[in-house]
Amino acid sequence: MPKTSPKPMPPAMILCGGKGTRLRDVSEILPKPMVPIGEQPIVWHIMRTYAAFGVNRFILCLGYKKEEFIDYFLNFHAHATDITVRLGDKGKVTYHNNYTEADWEVTLAHTGEETMTGGRVRIASRHLKATDSDFFLTYGDGVSDVNIAELYAFHKKQKKALTLTAVHPEGRFGELRVSPSGEIDGFTEKPARTEGVINGGFMVVKKKFIEQYISPDYDCFFEQDPLRLAVEDNQCAAFEHPGFWQCMDTPREYQLLNDLWKSGAAPWTKYWK
Repeated sequence: MPKTSPKPMPPAMILCGGKGTRLRDVSEILPKPMVPIGEQPIVWHIMRTYAAFGVNRFILCLGYKKEEFIDYFLNFHAHATDITVRLGDKGKVTYHNNYTEADWEVTLAHTGEETMTGGRVRIASRHLKATDSDFFLTYGDGVSDVNIAELYAFHKKQKKALTLTAVHPEGRFGELRVSPSGEIDGFTEKPARTEGVINGGFMVVKKKFIEQYISPDYDCFFEQDPLRLAVEDNQCAAFEHPGFWQCMDTPREYQLLNDLWKSGAAPWTKYWK
């Protein structure tokens, strides 16, 4: 069980506005963060990871099919447990099993269907409190066993405007071994991990980053000019995470995550209470 700080943790902002077109073979009707792993959408799994470290405020940046998120969270208890509905003038709903995420505060921020990631962050930032000097930021389509408390401590120590979590992605393509003379010496089919690292999401952002690096344009990509400018200003740090990380970008990855969940040993639940 993780050790949580006695001080309140920053809120977590989750980018949930994309269309997830590469998952259309799995779901034609759901936005990607609402595609389920087991019985709950992947965004719930992400939120549970943050909640394990004391994060209880969430800001979801909505766009494509925002009504799916609104329905899910307005009817959260009904989606999560058995219910008995008594019809008639004195209607009543009874929730069984007392399942609840009692201390979560979830803000559903409408950030526009066509808005890009940087624009979404800027629009949703109106829901940050004056006391929020930092906030967590991640994507609504990837799970990890990253230690959120260690990530935040690293961010505060580095004192940069932005901290990324650097992960080794699963190898998606076979690798050729080529000799100096140009001959193929061998072939490795889909290595488990690539040697390089990528931004795995699970970022920590200083609030001042928004005004300093994110333009007010709706077509601003967080991953382009804002990130590039922060790197040029030496205001970006990388927290290396050698453990589990997996996005859900394709039907194969959807099946992988669901198989891991069904196994009862899903790696991203490592710190869940």
